[in-house]
Amino acid sequence: MGYRVKWLMMITIPTELDSYHLKERLVENEDFVLVPAEAWHKLLSWYGMVDDQPALARKVVDLPSTVKVEVYPVEIFLCLHSNMENVVKAHFSRADHIYTIQKVMMKQFEVVEGAETRLWMKSSDTSCERLRNIHITVLDSCLSSGMTVIMEMRNADGTWPSSRPQIMWFSTFFILDISTSMSCRRNSVEDQDSYRGQPGVCGLTNLGNTCFMNSALQCLSNTPPLTEYFLRSAYLEELNFTNPLGMKGEIAEAYADVVKQMWSGRHYSVVPRIFKTKVGHFASQFLGYQQHDSQELLSFLLDGLHEDLNRVKNKEYIELKDANGRPDQEVAEEAWRNHRRRNDSVIVDTFHGLFKSTLVCPECCKVSVTFDPFCYLSVPLPVSKDRVMEIFFVSLDPVAKPVQHRLVVPKAGKVFDLCSALSEMTNVPANQMVVADVFNHRFYKIYHADESLSCILDRDDIFVYELSSGSVEEDGDEVVLALYLRERSHYRDYGSGSSSYGTSLFGHPLLMAVPRGQCTRDALYHLFLQRQKVLYLFISCMEVPHQQTTVQLQECIELFTTVETLEEENPWYCPTCKKHQLATKKLDLWSLPEVLIIHLKRFSYTKYSREKLDIIVDFPLRHLDFSGFLLKKAGTNGEPPSRYDLIAVSNHYGGLRDGHYTSYAWNKDNGQWYYFDDSKVTYAKEEQIVVSFATGLVLLHKIPVAAKGN
Repeated sequence: MGYRVKWLMMITIPTELDSYHLKERLVENEDFVLVPAEAWHKLLSWYGMVDDQPALARKVVDLPSTVKVEVYPVEIFLCLHSNMENVVKAHFSRADHIYTIQKVMMKQFEVVEGAETRLWMKSSDTSCERLRNIHITVLDSCLSSGMTVIMEMRNADGTWPSSRPQIMWFSTFFILDISTSMSCRRNSVEDQDSYRGQPGVCGLTNLGNTCFMNSALQCLSNTPPLTEYFLRSAYLEELNFTNPLGMKGEIAEAYADVVKQMWSGRHYSVVPRIFKTKVGHFASQFLGYQQHDSQELLSFLLDGLHEDLNRVKNKEYIELKDANGRPDQEVAEEAWRNHRRRNDSVIVDTFHGLFKSTLVCPECCKVSVTFDPFCYLSVPLPVSKDRVMEIFFVSLDPVAKPVQHRLVVPKAGKVFDLCSALSEMTNVPANQMVVADVFNHRFYKIYHADESLSCILDRDDIFVYELSSGSVEEDGDEVVLALYLRERSHYRDYGSGSSSYGTSLFGHPLLMAVPRGQCTRDALYHLFLQRQKVLYLFISCMEVPHQQTTVQLQECIELFTTVETLEEENPWYCPTCKKHQLATKKLDLWSLPEVLIIHLKRFSYTKYSREKLDIIVDFPLRHLDFSGFLLKKAGTNGEPPSRYDLIAVSNHYGGLRDGHYTSYAWNKDNGQWYYFDDSKVTYAKEEQIVVSFATGLVLLHKIPVAAKGN
């Protein structure tokens, strides 16, 4: 087999004769590569440049936690308040300062030097914000692509043209994309004053692969104690601007703005652009528009909110102590007190629990017991050691139709294991089979027998070809040829009346062993004259039934508390043996929070395979009892039963590399379930929520003791 060569280049779309614009959502190392300037000049000297195409140079931006190449500069619309029909488009680096934009605008619109000006930034929704500090960067100002910067100049009488920014709304709508005019109208001041809806029943606009963020926000927004905390503005008194681990209160304020808009009852949908920009500013992995996991976003958000709202201004150093034989109750209370001495916020009040960690040395049997806080539980799903694969088998018989088979193979197996399983069904020796990935009617890849099955994805079209026994030998007298079926097509242009002919591939390609003596053009033409007239239909022979696995949520909790042996990459240092050991570890739940978040680990990564587990996790919507999993039993020291009601779930539809996030949530005000799909919100039935193979996050609210008999 040869190598499949892929040209790596920047793909551009010409917008004007002298400018190029990058396509959106290009993926690094798939659609383009970044090279240093020295390497670029060397390549340019070797191969030259395409005519009329400029080099695409990009800046390196110093972000809070990393240094990143800015592939997509910020694209901003510029206009004067006095003439908002005249709009120009400009690109700026996130490292540029606002005064750079001011200078560009003054030059572009020929503003008299020395004129007193001020700038406003406006997104596609109704929000308009004054750019007071022109010495901050574009990144720090939360300016993002698609937003508009408006410049106004002081009047001769000393007044400003806009006493209120609202007077700019309606005159700026038509300068944006016409296709968004209706959505802009929905969010207009006049429409907001007239619309009244159920608070909390509000969609979130997808800003570009931000469905994961929208799903997490909807789940958290429908968490009653946290939302009530923000709606009554209790956060204002607890903002921590000096916490070095926090984000200067900016994440808390941005989240508060989103929640207050969603629960105002005056919006069909909210555009969380400022929130998204703030998140990307403090967590560079969320910059841009790549897809992420909703749990990953939720984890960052809970941690950010906690540090922004931490009531502890100066964290004292606390040395952690091992149990050393002390009673669990004593050690647990000590651990919780120490945790609250450094961490005291509404997030701790609402989401933090405590679990017991027990480590046992395999050599000296030293037992180490600690109690650690948690904000959510990441629980595993039962993983099968086998895998079901669907393939198409093409026999030597030239008139036989390809047959579709469903095979059970080991996840950690090789391609030869697939051939062996197919051999049992077809009676064709495994060593007379060739396995190929077919894409767009062509061979995409031919697999070797010793290659891992993990490199074959479920969505790949896998064909297994039977070859004669001599053709698979390296020193045989036959040559294996790849044949593509091509049909002649007739096209007629009814405008001009002319006709044309073309050819296109159809069906699936063939592998055929041919004697070396017949490898001439004429001999091959007469030999295959399938064949091109045969229209192949597939015969389904699915011997293994496709069954959907269903487990109870309690089973996942049991797996979470099962004893496991530490991996070699993460050993434990035994204080008795004075060396690292692969100890056994067991986690047990000690106390549970008011709101329990359970993360179902659907994405499985091992050294043999990477997959998404489409297992149905079943659980009741009400009165889910966790008392049996707690070491701190109900009734001990007045401990009430731990029963929960479901309030929200986050769903992921799709595979490892792509997909879509949605959410179900229970409205605290009217007791109705809703389905949130970005900006679209619909009523939901309870039976839709329970049986779902897509559920990834589960949020549960503890039932108050007074309501336990309901």
